[in-house]
Amino acid sequence: MNFLEERIQKDGIVKEGNVLKVDSFLNHQMDILLFEQMGEEFARRFKDVEIDKILTIEASGIGIACIAARYFNVPVVFAKKAKSVNLEGEMYIAEVESFTHKCKNQVIVSRKYLTEGENILIIDDFLANGCALQGLISIVKEAGATVAGIGIAIEKGFQMGGKVIRNLGYRLESLAIIEAMDTASGKITFRE
Repeated sequence: MNFLEERIQKDGIVKEGNVLKVDSFLNHQMDILLFEQMGEEFARRFKDVEIDKILTIEASGIGIACIAARYFNVPVVFAKKAKSVNLEGEMYIAEVESFTHKCKNQVIVSRKYLTEGENILIIDDFLANGCALQGLISIVKEAGATVAGIGIAIEKGFQMGGKVIRNLGYRLESLAIIEAMDTASGKITFRE
C-alpha cells in the first residue's frame, strides 16, 4: 500500500452514492507534506516526458498542481468555472459535468496561457466519470498543444472515467485507484 492509499484508509470516509470524503487532507483542508509526496511521485512517474505547463481545474486540483509544478519547474494554469471581469481576450471553453456536485459547468482558460506546440501535464484530485478530464483534454487540443500525460491523485476504478481516458490513448497515472467502497463497513479496496 502506498502513502496515499494509507492516508485514504486512515482518514477517508465512504459516503452514500459512491462518494469518498477526503476533505480533511485533500480537497478542503490540505496536507502540504502529503502534497509534497504526491508532487514528487508525479515527477518520478513523468520524468521521461517533457512538460511545459501543468493544467488543472478549480478548485481542488490547484494545490496539488502547484506543488507538482515545483518538481517540473513549470507554471500552472487552471481552468476557471466562472467567467470573471478580469478574464479578458479570447478563451477556450469546455462544458464539463461534475460527479460530486451533480451539475454542468463551463470551464474557461484564456488563450494566452496555452500555446500551440506545448506539452501539457493535466493534474487533478479525483477521476470518477472522466467528464472534467475530457473537457481539459478538449481545451488542450483546441490550443494545438499536446496532452503529455495525466496525473490523478485518486481514481475511482469502479467507475468508467479511467477506462475511457486510457482507451482514448492517453497516459494516465493515478496515485491511488479504488476498486470498491462499502458504505456499510467503510471498507475501501485498492487496485493491486
